[in-house]
Amino acid sequence: MNFIPYGKQTIDDDDIDCVIEVLKSPFLTTGPKVQEFEKIICNYTDAIYCVAVANGTAALHLASLALLGKDDKVLTTVNSFLATSNSLLYVGAIPIFIDICEDGNIDLDICEEYLKNDNSIKALYGVHFSGNPLNQNKLKYLRNTYNIIILEDCAHSLGASFDGVKVGSCKNSDCSILSFHPVKHITTGEGGAITTNSKEVYEKLLLLRAHGMVKTPDMKPWEYEMRELGFNYRITDFACALGISQFSKLDNFIKRRHDIAKIYDKAFLNTDIKPLYPFTPNSSYHLYVIKVDFTKLPISKEELFIKMKEANIGLQLHYIPINKQPYYKSLGYGNESTPMMDSYYDECFSLPMFPALKDDEQAYVIKKLLEILDA
Repeated sequence: MNFIPYGKQTIDDDDIDCVIEVLKSPFLTTGPKVQEFEKIICNYTDAIYCVAVANGTAALHLASLALLGKDDKVLTTVNSFLATSNSLLYVGAIPIFIDICEDGNIDLDICEEYLKNDNSIKALYGVHFSGNPLNQNKLKYLRNTYNIIILEDCAHSLGASFDGVKVGSCKNSDCSILSFHPVKHITTGEGGAITTNSKEVYEKLLLLRAHGMVKTPDMKPWEYEMRELGFNYRITDFACALGISQFSKLDNFIKRRHDIAKIYDKAFLNTDIKPLYPFTPNSSYHLYVIKVDFTKLPISKEELFIKMKEANIGLQLHYIPINKQPYYKSLGYGNESTPMMDSYYDECFSLPMFPALKDDEQAYVIKKLLEILDA
């Protein structure tokens, strides 16, 4: 059996042909495919505006620049990739790390307790972890009751929804960000996007994406003005062409992810392996996370990872608690009370989950996992 990673892209000849077509065109960047891609994202998510950028981290950075100021306090999850909270540090904001619920998502009830006790908290950055969306009704309540800014980190959750509210729609938030890294639901190689329903935020994002620079019709032919300290976070036309082609397959990709999740769920019934949450069609299943109580087994998590790798299967841990990273500890973090995250870190890990995963490969993953744990 060839090596089976936890995630990877699905690219076909149609995708390749679309990229080649753009490579032969006059525009390689800042051309028509960028706006076409942005329009498709808006149509899919129900958001009014979209700004496509170089990667998901750039999306977080620009959104933070548009929404926050120096020393703003921001509630955020301890269970995410580093980029979520790093984007706060980029703009001088102050992360406040919040524990998680059973499903790996930020605990919005704890967030409310913080908001009740500290009216200086400016924002909430919520991650729809593994593709499982946060409670949109609760987000709406927190936003309206405490007048806070909300950013939805949708890097895991394109295609997910909660009570009919699509992830990325910004119906109950100020901005949402998307990632198109190869392990995500669709890919542009590297790439990301910000959606918003605010024209003011949209125009600021456009300015910041391209050096803070503007050129207006009344200027001399060679003139341009830098009006903000911006960045070069533009995305290429051929990356967007790949994204456009991938979008046409997104619903099928998600259906396949659902099928894989159901197979895993069924296979682990009456075993020591528990899914992070029972199957739900609301999740777009970027990740399939399981829980194993290693204190009851003669094998450690590290030993399991090694043995599965020896069997050509790649497991992954999503994530190491951000507040326990050396850099964050150097800033004074690391002693927060996060018992749910501590338990999660001890017990949880991700299994292979991607549309191109073959039935026999998934059966092999299940078989080897059960064999190693039973041994």
